[in-house]
Order: sequence, then C-alpha cells, then structure tokens
Amino acid sequence: MNISRRIVFALSAAALALSVGTAGAQDKIRIGTEGAYPPFNNLTSDGKLEGFDIDIARALCDEMKAECTFVTQDWDGLIPALQANKFDAIVASMSITDERDQQVDFTNPYYTNSLIVIAPKDSAISAPTAEGLAGKVVGAQGGTVGADYVSENFKDVELKPYPTQQELYLDIGSGRVDAAIGDVGVMKAFLKTDDGQCCKQIGDPFYKDDKIAIAVRTGDKALIDKFNAAIEGIRKSGAYQQISEKYFGTDIFE
Repeated sequence: MNISRRIVFALSAAALALSVGTAGAQDKIRIGTEGAYPPFNNLTSDGKLEGFDIDIARALCDEMKAECTFVTQDWDGLIPALQANKFDAIVASMSITDERDQQVDFTNPYYTNSLIVIAPKDSAISAPTAEGLAGKVVGAQGGTVGADYVSENFKDVELKPYPTQQELYLDIGSGRVDAAIGDVGVMKAFLKTDDGQCCKQIGDPFYKDDKIAIAVRTGDKALIDKFNAAIEGIRKSGAYQQISEKYFGTDIFE
C-alpha cells in the first residue's frame, strides 16, 4: 500500500471511529428531574424515582433505544444545571414560557396542564379570581406558572412563594396561607391524601392551555428531534395512553 492510500485509509478509519463514538454518546442521555412533585416526579422513601414524568421519560428512552440515567435537582436549579451540562434534558413538568424559551430549547409538548386554587375547607373564598382572592395570602411554588399567574393577574393578592410543593402543603394545612395555586394534577393528588383532607378546590380549573415539554440546551436540535420522534412513537404505540391512565384515569396529552 502506498503512502497516499495509507493516509486515506487512516483518515477513513478515524472518521468511522469518531462517528461510532458520537452515536454512542448520543445514546446515553442524562435526564434531570425534581423528584419532589408527586404524582409527576417523586422520590420514594428508599430513594427511587417514580411518577408520570419518570414513566414517560423511560418510555421515551425505550422508544429511542437510549440508555438513560436520572439526576435529581431542586426546581429552581434545573435550568442552570442543564446549562452547566450536569444533564442533557429536563423532564420535570416544565411549562413552555417566553422567559424559559430564552434560556433553553423545548421539544413538542408531552401533556397539557391547567391551574386550580385550593383553600381550607372552612374558607369563604368563592372563586379563583382577582375579586374572589382580593386581600388574601396565596401560596405557590416559586418559579412556576402558578406563581407567575398570581403576580400577573391577582393585583390585590399577596403571593407567598415556596421552594417546594411540600412546604406549601404544610402551610396551607396549618392556615399560614389563605389559599394555594398550582397545577391541577398535583393539587388534586394532594387533596386525595390524608393531609389534603384539610382543603377543597375553589371553582373550576383555569389557564387550560399550559403546554408542558422537555427542555434541552439551546441549539441541541438533534436531541430535540429524537425526543419529538419518540413522543410521536409512544403516542402511536399506546404506551403514552397507558401511563396517563395509570396516574390520572384519562389521556392528559391535550
């Protein structure tokens, strides 16, 4: 073999090795989630992750034939940790908002959310409106669409933000806030627990077109395309519907 052919062969082999290595790297996906947001994502007492987000993420990884690992992170640190390359995607019931869209890229939505307000059972609050909540202290997990909705729409309401839903539940149960606002699936799940017997839903769900998606680092189009194809795949196979029925008794996609 002459020198020029050896060079071409070596370059071709290097390119093939690089492409195989790249493909292998793409098949390993680190997923960030909160682990404190039942029934969507939660850590059990023995440290295992469970919930709708977790089951959907696993189904998507199976569809993509990817090896996925989970990393838990406090809610307010999820986007900074993604940007710092601590994981590759966020699957944590994250709403698509204009502010977040400037920091990350989103896949197509994988479910649609609404908001509800809950209050102690003896509360005289009549409606989840600016008028109905005027003069009240309303709790919400900080950095969520619920907290944003209070700030933007309930001008005569005092917003009390919390790091986690659990801390919010403790305060509404003890009467330290007059009401709480949050995602419909999370709040309704709380109302079914023993601690949730303190409270009732006020009025009907609202803000009904809140789209929830997977966040990835800005510019990672290849990973977005893989997730989008996988979302479509588990919808077509029925795997998505089975998971949704398991947690909510209905299809929450739209």
